[in-house]
Amino acid sequence: MKSVTYTSDILIIGTGIAGLTAAIYGAEAGFKVNLITKGSLIEDTNTYLAQGGIIYQDKEDINSLLQDIINAGDGLSLYEAVEVLAKEGAKYINDLLIEKAKIDFTRSKDGTLDFTAEAAHSARRIIHSADTTGKAIEQGLLKLIKKYKNIKIFKEHIAVDILTLQYHTKEKLAIYKEPEVVGAYIFDIKENKVKIFYANAIILATGGLGRIYKYTTNHSASTGDGFAMAYRIGAHIINMEYTQFHPTTLYHRLKPGFLITEALRGEGAVLKTIDGKEFMHKYHPLDSLAPRDVVARAIHNEMIKHNHPYVLLDICSYMDSGKIKERFPTIYKTCLECGIDITREPIPVVPAFHFICGGIKVDLWGRTNIRRLFAIGEVSCTGVHGGNRLASTSLLEGLVWGGRCIKFIENNKKFYLDFKFPEAIAWEHSNSKEEADPAVIHKGWLTLKDIMWNYVGLVRSTKRLKNALKELRSLKENIDEFFWNTKLNKDIIELRNGVQSALLITESAWRNKASIGTHYRID
Repeated sequence: MKSVTYTSDILIIGTGIAGLTAAIYGAEAGFKVNLITKGSLIEDTNTYLAQGGIIYQDKEDINSLLQDIINAGDGLSLYEAVEVLAKEGAKYINDLLIEKAKIDFTRSKDGTLDFTAEAAHSARRIIHSADTTGKAIEQGLLKLIKKYKNIKIFKEHIAVDILTLQYHTKEKLAIYKEPEVVGAYIFDIKENKVKIFYANAIILATGGLGRIYKYTTNHSASTGDGFAMAYRIGAHIINMEYTQFHPTTLYHRLKPGFLITEALRGEGAVLKTIDGKEFMHKYHPLDSLAPRDVVARAIHNEMIKHNHPYVLLDICSYMDSGKIKERFPTIYKTCLECGIDITREPIPVVPAFHFICGGIKVDLWGRTNIRRLFAIGEVSCTGVHGGNRLASTSLLEGLVWGGRCIKFIENNKKFYLDFKFPEAIAWEHSNSKEEADPAVIHKGWLTLKDIMWNYVGLVRSTKRLKNALKELRSLKENIDEFFWNTKLNKDIIELRNGVQSALLITESAWRNKASIGTHYRID
């Protein structure tokens, strides 16, 4: 049976800030763009959930921003990448977010942008849209993207694997050539069939992998797809042990994992134990505004020390009730739905997985070691974040590298557009008509989340990591067999990728015997 095929100049997988930015700049450059998202809504992304804000510094602030990022990264940030972010960030915000997309950032009474502070920042340099910055950016870019006729969006399509010249085409001698991508196998969720998408360049913008952890702030779509697909074709994956846990998510059964933005602490909120005692001064001179990894471990320690299920984040003692409602309307409303009035009482909070600092190794233009394959946003590792991400750098990184990768393709148009697609091998899968058992998938996810939370979480040790490796390798073997011997569906594709991504983190953590940044080893 002949495969359904699509062809474009650029194939972008993922629709967060990085993917949408690349799509818009790609369309402006005249490229035909196919944009893939596995959700029924394009905005099913981590970008949409981002609360705090995005760094928007002036030229005089560049050096201090550079230093803040490097300090937070625990000495592991790549200076050249940080310099790109600091020098080009404001330009992309002005051009795309303010001028073209007209994002409604919060402004002061005099009409100027309102700047806030977040942990480990030495200046108030973060702009925001109340406490739903990501939602405002995502919606603004989606509105803008509709203007471009050369962007075709495929909703409810999930990437299965990346097509390479070496292993997925009928060219017998291609094995001797440099690693090169030619497209991707994409599963149409509604039609239950795998399609082939050819492209002159592929941009992975698939986001993170938080769903492999029991507690996470991430969207349900964050199952590690990009990391796993890139690994399977030989892309270099680095720094995966640096998994950042957000210190403050709401502790409540109705809204598990709901993010309580760091901006609350930037505006004066203080962390306290259940009996009302401040504790951050014991862990860091910046108290509640210490770097995220320090704050998350401090909370973890206090919970264990006092046998408490959570700690408290107190904003009501330090900000006027009217100001709280104005500055943090979504958090106020969400907490109120859970019976918590944050203008009158502290918020119960616990740490949860938030962001991975490592990923697919890329250069300053988003290029991987595989020809024609780019990676941008959280799935990539530019070197900016090092061992611990500074707050509000992630949206900016996705924006900057989303623009830069298109600039590189445009500047090397002849190399990319002159490529002639060889015929790809049709997707081969089990002939079994047996549907994937949802109980097996559910149990697989529960097992995976337990392993990662208990053994590869906030605090690690040799014994814990050894146990994790043993259990994950066994789980991967079982899931791989299950994947190849049942009918394909979205759930089994995600579980396969999630297990592979978990192994990448655990193997990196095992190899790194030092305790650095978010990779904290007690032994």
